Amino acid sequence: MKILVINCGSSSIKYRVFQGKKVKCLNTLAKGAVLGLGSPDATLSLQSPGHNFIQKLDRPDHDRGLGAIMALLIHKKQGVIQDPSQIDLVGHRTVHGGDRFTHAVFVDQEVIKGMEKYIPLAPVHNPANLAGIRLTKKLIPNALHVAVFDTAFHQTMPPQAYMYGLPHSLYENQGIRKYGFHGTSCRYVAAQAARLTGQDAARNKLIICHLGNGVTVAAVKNGCSVDTSMGMSPLEGAMMGTRCGDLDPGVVLYLQREMNLTLGQVEKMLNQESGLLGVSGHSNDMEKIIARAQNGDNRSRIALEMFIYRLKKYIGAYAAAMGGIDLLVFTGGMGENSPLIRQRVLSGMEFLGLDLDLSRNQGAGAQDCLLNSDSSSADVALIHTNEELMIARETLSLAMDCSDKKKGIK
Repeated sequence: MKILVINCGSSSIKYRVFQGKKVKCLNTLAKGAVLGLGSPDATLSLQSPGHNFIQKLDRPDHDRGLGAIMALLIHKKQGVIQDPSQIDLVGHRTVHGGDRFTHAVFVDQEVIKGMEKYIPLAPVHNPANLAGIRLTKKLIPNALHVAVFDTAFHQTMPPQAYMYGLPHSLYENQGIRKYGFHGTSCRYVAAQAARLTGQDAARNKLIICHLGNGVTVAAVKNGCSVDTSMGMSPLEGAMMGTRCGDLDPGVVLYLQREMNLTLGQVEKMLNQESGLLGVSGHSNDMEKIIARAQNGDNRSRIALEMFIYRLKKYIGAYAAAMGGIDLLVFTGGMGENSPLIRQRVLSGMEFLGLDLDLSRNQGAGAQDCLLNSDSSSADVALIHTNEELMIARETLSLAMDCSDKKKGIK
């Protein structure tokens, strides 16, 4: 059984090919990405046993990008399959499934229509996800295609966590509520955390800090998401690379009323020109911000302090909401690779039982590991997320269920 996982974003297409017949025993045959869609400096890469291939592409769109990926996968020298028909299953990372899609589903026209309905809630992500689905179904028509939704994991949140203080009709008629994102990453990390610590996932209080260009802090109690920082859209929550995070709605009204900004201009500002980039004035790259802050750049220092401060507030809030914390997990690009961010976030958090071992934190590398001191009453872990593997597992699991029920998997 060969499974292709596609993560189709607005500016990149990431992919991975797995092989295996059991959900817990999937091996990676190849992985890679098209980075910089629409750019003259776009690149196509593939890594597989014995090969590490990269080439430039000139301003590819999603169509050309996916075509280039498929051509590379069947290439006689670098490829790992002989023909697209060897792909049995395709798992698609899909960002917004609203409250309709609470688990992975086979992609058909009704599912596509459902995803189209949620485009206004995720205007940056869902169109790109849909483009990837439509194009890949044309390239690999005989495979079963599965959509795995980022929002699905958070569908266990109770109403007091996902409702907004708005007229109830907006929830009933428009679906305006908190949905949360990075759910596929959170599901994977929660399972890995249970294995790493030996704790029963159904009996613990876990806070996950997924720190990438997008940031999610999630509260997971007894194996279920009970709250998460992102909201109806990926704008809410902690400050991020280019997104503002939590914001007084009055600011949006002011920008439109007093500065005469259009809705499109405000949307672009909040999504692409804010966060670390907006505050620092030069970058959304945390490494660059840290370097400039250490060299005396005041705006970089403020951006760093804001980022840390807001994470601390979410951790404290979720510990209060769950009545304590058993484990705090760092994951995502920054969470996995920045000892300084982990140290600064946990500084002063001993009152929650979170006591970081500085040498373990500094020496953490490619392996999942515990970072807390031996005297810490709660665990602190570094876990490398693997959304593609989680998508492959959910895709195969759905296909196996379908097969067991004799519903036509070939």
